[in-house]
This record gives sequence, C-alpha cells and structure tokens, in this order.
Amino acid sequence: MFSFHKTPRLLASTCFGILLAATPVAGSAEQAGYYGYGESPTDEQIAAWDIDIRPDGTGLPEGSGTVDEGMAVYETHCASCHGAFGEGMGRYPKLAGGDGSLAEDRPEKTVGSYWPYASTLWDYIHRAMPFFAPQSMSDDQVYALTAYVLNLNYIVDGDFVANKETLPKVEMPNRDGFIWDDPRPVVNNERCMKDCKDEVAVSDSAEGKNLTPSTTGPLDEGLIE
Repeated sequence: MFSFHKTPRLLASTCFGILLAATPVAGSAEQAGYYGYGESPTDEQIAAWDIDIRPDGTGLPEGSGTVDEGMAVYETHCASCHGAFGEGMGRYPKLAGGDGSLAEDRPEKTVGSYWPYASTLWDYIHRAMPFFAPQSMSDDQVYALTAYVLNLNYIVDGDFVANKETLPKVEMPNRDGFIWDDPRPVVNNERCMKDCKDEVAVSDSAEGKNLTPSTTGPLDEGLIE
C-alpha cells in the first residue's frame, strides 16, 4: 500500500546515495600516493634549519666578536649557570679548567680540556645557549662569547677577535685526542633457520671496552669509582 509517510525518507535515501556515489569521484582527482600532508619546504625554510658548523669552519657566518665584548655577554646570559669564571654552578658544567684530567677517574671535560675544534664551540653556543633561550643571540654575540670562553681557558689572548677566518685556525689543546675510526666490529651474520646451536655465548661486546660505561648499575670492569 502507498503511504505518504515514506516519501520524505525515500527522498533522503535517494540524495544520500547520490552523495556516496559522488565521493569516490572527488577523491580520485589526486594522484595515487598523495596523502595531502605538509608541503615542500622553500629554500628559505631549509636555510633556517641548516645551521651546522663544520670543524673546518664551513658554515660560519659573517660577523665578529672580541673577548671584552664576550665578557659582557657572558655575565648577562651565562654566569648564573656556569659561574663567573666558567667554574660551573651546581649541576651546570664547568667551561674552563680540567687540564690533563681526561685520563683520570673523574675527568673534567671542559672547552679547554676536551673540545677539539673552536668552530664547533661556536656551533654549540649558537644552537643551544643560553639554556633558557637557545638561538636568541646574534651572530656577533656568539662570536664574542666564543672568544671569551676560549680566553677563559687561556687558548687565545685577550685581544683575540673571533670571526669565520680566525676560529678555524685556533689550535685546541685536545684536537688530536680523538680517535675517529669506529672501533665497533662490523657484524653481518645470517639468521640461522635450521640446525642452529642450542646455546649462544656472547664472546665480545662494546661494554667491556669502556665504550658504553654503566651509569645506573655496577661500574664496568676497568673503571674505578
């Protein structure tokens, strides 16, 4: 029997069916594999993220800073954490000192005792300091601060001017103290799928070479507290 009450529902069902049929057609307009997320970065956006400075000074910007200028920057942005003379405060690390301590049980890894390159000191200060507002300093301030920290460690004289020509020429005390070859063995064993050994014994590891010293459990063999 015909019913007037079914007419609105019939029209709604018909319209909904048309919409469903039309939806795949609209979606197929994009190419396969297109997800619609993000967008291609511009050259300016890539340049903003490309801030690394190489050991040979590649990437250092224009600008300069003196030791005296760096002292003012240091007192404003750094002394509250690293101390007035780079001696460290609380859990914040020392920046100066530690000469000849790297072979001791408690080495002091400072700019003067540990860092191999002055240009990468500029990189670190630029990208990570001050702790509470990283990347907030100008290039000239970073140059000045780098010069001052080097002077705190008696690596450069008080009249030193840091810029992209002078920093790569600074000879850091620990420049030759690093071994750049990776001592870890290259292991490319195939997975055993049949007739495998019942027991497997670990014959060598990085831990025994003091490469990954334990900090939460007992100290590795060879390390003395």
